[in-house]
Amino acid sequence: MTEQARPAAPSVMVPNWRPYAALVVGLMAVSTAAILVRFAQDHGAPSLVLAAARLCVATVVLTPIVLHRYQHELRTVTWNDLKWALLAGIVLGVHFSTWITSLEYTAVVNSVVLVTTNPLWVALLAPVFLGERLGRWTVLGLLLAFGGGVLVGLSGESGTPPTRSDPLLGNGLALAGALMAAIYFMIGRRLRARLSVMVYIWLVYGAAAIVMLAVVAVSGQQVGGLPSEAYVWMLLLGLVPQLIGHSSFNYALGFLSAAYVSLVILVEPVGTGLLAIIFLDEWPVGLQLIGSALILVGVGVASQEQPVGELESPDQT
Repeated sequence: MTEQARPAAPSVMVPNWRPYAALVVGLMAVSTAAILVRFAQDHGAPSLVLAAARLCVATVVLTPIVLHRYQHELRTVTWNDLKWALLAGIVLGVHFSTWITSLEYTAVVNSVVLVTTNPLWVALLAPVFLGERLGRWTVLGLLLAFGGGVLVGLSGESGTPPTRSDPLLGNGLALAGALMAAIYFMIGRRLRARLSVMVYIWLVYGAAAIVMLAVVAVSGQQVGGLPSEAYVWMLLLGLVPQLIGHSSFNYALGFLSAAYVSLVILVEPVGTGLLAIIFLDEWPVGLQLIGSALILVGVGVASQEQPVGELESPDQT
């Protein structure tokens, strides 16, 4: 979860190019997520193990920072906060599990574009859970994105998934991941009102990591005995898209509006698609391109009508 936009402290002079440079770095980092997942899957790493590893790496790196710099805030954390963090962690774990698993069955472009629709799910669920009304631009955005999703599904393109070609299953799992991300953001708003972003993500990532480790243990997923390359990709998955990408977006949000940052993040599928062409030789077909464009335009249109901070989603992939 990210912080709402706030002006930089008057005493701190920050060159105006730095937030934009942070956005570029963040986009480059998160665009690697699907590629790193595919590399690890190609070396036999189970998807649930990848989800657990990503969260564990992020939690381990954040732990000494939070314990050293946020001791006072940690003392104010209540049992109620921990319950909400656990709930958010469970949902986040399901998000990563479904999205990463989707890459076993469908094209990288399909998976990333569909999981990026989580702002639309927030807009769709907000009237039910938050009592917010849908405006005309939000409705238009939903219709555009729905049409784009139909075209992506009709393309039947699955790329070169490591398990088997099943675009219907893979695309469905990616959409489930988007829905889980939307629920995660809506839960997180309650907790983020009390906690700083560093303490919040440490608690949630930690809770999600514990839940995923339990799931991996109960389901008997293979953790040891994998090729050494698989563990390298797991480590990079936690460090690059999760920590570098996430941190860069949060830095930019200190100086730029969350609405602007959310729209910039919609470029992520483009970056991922280019990397998929270079490293996986997955070339999108016509219907994929048209459908993906409609989805991204739809999300952008719907985001215009949302309050600042409503649709932030820089840690989704």
